[in-house]
Amino acid sequence: MKYTIPFLYSVSGTTALFTILACSEGKEKAEKPYNIVYIMTDDHTAQMMSCYDTRYMNTPNLDRIAADGVRFTNSFVANSLSGPSRACMITGKHSHANGFTDNTTCVFDSSQQTMPKLLRKAGYQTALVGKWHLESLPSGFDYWEILPGQGDYYNPDFIRMNNDTVHKQGYVTNLITDIGINWLENERDKSKPFAIFLHHKAIHRNWLPEIKNLTLYEDRTFPLPDNFFDNYNGRLAAVAQEMSIAEDMDVIYDLKMLAPGKESRLRSLYERFIARMTSEERKAWDAFYNPVIQDFYSRKLTGRELAQWKFQRYMRDYMKVVKSLDDNVGRVLDYLKEKDLLENTLVVYTSDQGFYMGEHGWFDKRFMYEESMRTPLIMHLPKDFGKKGDIPQLVQNIDYAPTFLDLAGVPVPSDMQGVSLLPLLKGENPENWRKSLYYHFYEYPAEHAVKRHYGVRTEKYKMIHFYNDIDVWELYDLEKDPEEMYNVFEVPAYKEVVDFMNRELIHLQRQYNDTLALSLNGFTIE
Repeated sequence: MKYTIPFLYSVSGTTALFTILACSEGKEKAEKPYNIVYIMTDDHTAQMMSCYDTRYMNTPNLDRIAADGVRFTNSFVANSLSGPSRACMITGKHSHANGFTDNTTCVFDSSQQTMPKLLRKAGYQTALVGKWHLESLPSGFDYWEILPGQGDYYNPDFIRMNNDTVHKQGYVTNLITDIGINWLENERDKSKPFAIFLHHKAIHRNWLPEIKNLTLYEDRTFPLPDNFFDNYNGRLAAVAQEMSIAEDMDVIYDLKMLAPGKESRLRSLYERFIARMTSEERKAWDAFYNPVIQDFYSRKLTGRELAQWKFQRYMRDYMKVVKSLDDNVGRVLDYLKEKDLLENTLVVYTSDQGFYMGEHGWFDKRFMYEESMRTPLIMHLPKDFGKKGDIPQLVQNIDYAPTFLDLAGVPVPSDMQGVSLLPLLKGENPENWRKSLYYHFYEYPAEHAVKRHYGVRTEKYKMIHFYNDIDVWELYDLEKDPEEMYNVFEVPAYKEVVDFMNRELIHLQRQYNDTLALSLNGFTIE
């Protein structure tokens, strides 16, 4: 897979922000503070962005960000799940430290310190639009308008700041962009710098496309990943999962094959989703899908033929949703350019985690394996930053909060566990940059049956411990086995690597104070 120093001072009781930039003569001058536009999607994996991977689709507007700025080639999350990933991002802390470990049992403590609160306190206008997914209501924003829970693709509801729910007509990706641009144009205090967080529902399951894009990519046939029919030899947790395209992808809910007399586990939920369409939308939907449905049931596919058919439909649906997302990223970039904001604004595009596009035969995320632990991260930098191109250092979503604070001249709290990416954005190559990343996934038992696990990843190796109702260790040599097919934890030749990775794992668990995991790993440092 291809995958300036700010400061604050107070004048007459009002916080003023300045940014000190080094001039070519070595002098310093004051400039207005930088704005921040943070665009985060749901389950958008780097394989489906042409600035990372050209095998599948073209994403010209996302490519604009990467071509004009930087592309992180080793960007990862700390917990590959929607709510926990969002909590890591706004707090700069791992899941155990911010308290939101999973989607099923947790409510985010909105009273705790977050990056948007600190930006707002420092004089920034802050706004959040779209998917929040942290159960409690947002705090630390001058303006917010969020989707209830996962939200809906068609004619969705939004919760507003006075806690009322409003129904809006349109496709959710377009509406989130509409609301965001309207705030930028008409509702913010333009005398202040701003930080806006556009959190899209797209490209979350079950990949319902904008009606105008229904027919896209239907002429495409996609090659299966090499490990699509993986047998999971030596990987017990992988055997136990329930996220297989062949076995677990619902032909009605996921692939839209609704027909009289046909049932599936999630049929009723799918019917609720498409019931939100207008009559004209439903007419266009049926005109497209009815021939596909008739053809599917007439073929009576089974086994590998059925699995391959499901993969092709999955890829097309996913890409159709990405198309609308890319179009709307272009709308935001065009607005910023038209209003002369682009040169003074950091524009960040990322996802809450990666996703499987048939690798190991899967969809969804959760595992610490590469496709779901990785996440795309591209940035358009303000004009004063000279860095362009790839940034290869190991970075994680706990780094976003300290980065935005550092950019704004706000002191980074000592209890934030991430590190500022600002030196990398300035073209520096810090000798003491981290050499490993920590990961911990908690949501089990739950949908998709991915076991609880934690682990450590370096540039060359990854070690994972699956626990709770299982006690299994895995080690992968990422240089020799980038697809993570061969667990070499028990291979004698890797004993020194296991010892090294164990020391690194314990170091990170102590550094981040993950006492639960530290008590479970069963290793000691001699």
